Amino acid sequence: MKDTPLVSIITLNYNQADVTIEFLKSTQNLTYNHFEILVCDMNSIESPADKIQSLNLPNTKVLLSDTNLGFAAGNNWGMRHAKGDYFFIVNNDTEVTPSLLNELLEPFSKDPSIGVTCPKIRFFQNPDILQYAGFTKMKPISGKTHSIGWGEKDTGQYNLSGFTYGAHGCAMMVKREVTERIGMFPEKFFLYYEEWDWSERIRKAGFNIYYQADALIYHKESLSVGKNNPLKVYYLTRNRILFMRRNRPLLSLLVFYFYFTLFTIPKNIFVYLLRGEFDFLKAFLRGIGWNLRNNKKSPV
Repeated sequence: MKDTPLVSIITLNYNQADVTIEFLKSTQNLTYNHFEILVCDMNSIESPADKIQSLNLPNTKVLLSDTNLGFAAGNNWGMRHAKGDYFFIVNNDTEVTPSLLNELLEPFSKDPSIGVTCPKIRFFQNPDILQYAGFTKMKPISGKTHSIGWGEKDTGQYNLSGFTYGAHGCAMMVKREVTERIGMFPEKFFLYYEEWDWSERIRKAGFNIYYQADALIYHKESLSVGKNNPLKVYYLTRNRILFMRRNRPLLSLLVFYFYFTLFTIPKNIFVYLLRGEFDFLKAFLRGIGWNLRNNKKSPV
C-alpha cells in the first residue's frame, strides 16, 4: 500500500444540493488530504453545479447525468470516473469526522485480505445513538439482516474492530483491486440490497469486509427517500426477493419462498389494510410482481 494513496470520495446528489453542500463542507476538516471528490448528480430538477462550484473547494468535480441512474449504477458511474486507489462511497446526507479517511485506510496496510472497510455510523440528529457497528449474517429463511448496535447509545460497547458480514451502503471504503476482480455494484437492484449482493460477491472472491470502530461518520438517515415511503417499500420487497434468487442455492431458496408466502405476504397485507396504507400495499405487491415477471436468474 502506498504511504498516501489517492482516495476518490464518491457521493450522489438528487435534488438535495443544500444537503450535499453540508457534506462537502464537512470534508474540509479531513486530516487526510490526498483525495478527490466526485459529486454525481442524478438528473436533479435543478443542477447543483453552480452552487457547488461557488464554494471553490479543491479537487472537487460535479458530474451531471442525464438520467437518474439509482444508487448502484450512479456509484458505478462515479467509480468509472475516479482516479483513486480507493473509492470512498458515501451518502450525501452524512457529515464526516476529521480522522475518518485515515482510520478507514489503516486496516488495508495491515491485512491484504481486506477489500472493504466501513466506519461506525451514528445518527446525526441523535449523535450518541448508533446506526451501524457491523452487520449480522443474512438470515437464510427471511432474507433479512440486522445492523449491529442499531438504536443503542454508544457507550463503547462496539469499539472492537473486526470482520463483518456486510458493508453499509451509507459509507464504505473499497480497494480498487476489488472492482477490478469482481466488478462493481449490481445495477439490477437500483436501490437497496445492492450492497448486500456486492458484499456476497466480495467475500466469495476471498476478500474480507472490515468494521473499523475507530472511524466515525454521522448519518442524516433517509433524507433521500424518506423514512416511510411506498418507493422504499417497493424496492425493499423487490430486491429482498431478487437478492435471495441470486445468492441462495435451490433448497435454501425454496425455504425462503415458503416463509415469504406463508408469513411475510399475509402479515404485510393485513398490516397495510389495517392502517389504510393502500399505496404501501400496492408497492409491496408490485415488488413481488416484478420478480414473477422477471423470473430468470439475473446475471452478476
